[in-house]
Amino acid sequence: MQWVGMDLHLHRRRSVLVRMASDGQRLGKMVRFNNDPSRLKREIANAGPQAKVVLEATLGWYWAADALAEAGAEVHLAHPLEVKAFTSSG
Repeated sequence: MQWVGMDLHLHRRRSVLVRMASDGQRLGKMVRFNNDPSRLKREIANAGPQAKVVLEATLGWYWAADALAEAGAEVHLAHPLEVKAFTSSG
């Protein structure tokens, strides 16, 4: 089972995916792609069946969540303010 972090950039019309193993090891390279449901489904297929995807619940997240669910991924929405606090702590 793989975890996938997705950074959705609607204003740039592109998104980024990073795949990780259950132990936190990064798998493959970061993938940038144009925001398109078909392309997202093809990219998430690389994470194998039942991938768990963390998606920041920003403006326009719903299309990505729908495409991911259709592809068999388990979607976890992250609160934008909590993600910002987490990434700036250290």
